[in-house]
Amino acid sequence: MLFQILSFLLEVASGLLTGACLLRLYMQWQRVSFANPVGRLVFALSDWLVLPLRKLVPAAGRWDLSSLVAAFLLQLVQYLLLWLLLGAGVGLAWLPWVAVFSLAHVAVSGLMGLLIVYAVLSWVQTRSALGDVIARLCEPLLRPVRRVLPLVGGIDLSPLVLLVLLQVLSIVLGHLQASVMM
Repeated sequence: MLFQILSFLLEVASGLLTGACLLRLYMQWQRVSFANPVGRLVFALSDWLVLPLRKLVPAAGRWDLSSLVAAFLLQLVQYLLLWLLLGAGVGLAWLPWVAVFSLAHVAVSGLMGLLIVYAVLSWVQTRSALGDVIARLCEPLLRPVRRVLPLVGGIDLSPLVLLVLLQVLSIVLGHLQASVMM
């Protein structure tokens, strides 16, 4: 029971920080302003790790690789700590691969969360700084789906279709991660 509690708390903490680093990467790639509540939260959660890494890891065009490295390192540390909690019985060769799959899983889960918030905000028709940021982040993901899927009765089902596709991807990633660990 204690291991489950520690594992859960570690997953929540690393997931939050990893998600902030990935959102920072995505917001910079999409050129979304950080002068809003979302941007300030992302900076507050990720500056302590990303800024020192910037001295070692340069950006590649519009890609802030230091944010990506920070997210990967957070996942690596999470699984290293879990490995130590389990007694460090098995070798460490699988650890980087599990961290990569976990990083991809956090990215997919984050995109799903963004899409759910986007859909809810579109129902209530509120104009806010948060709504504008979420829309700027979701629109590039929805555009390819909207090209293929027409409006059905005047309703845009592209967020639902993308959520289903992301859920399928999440299942595939989970199975791949489990196969690496065996």
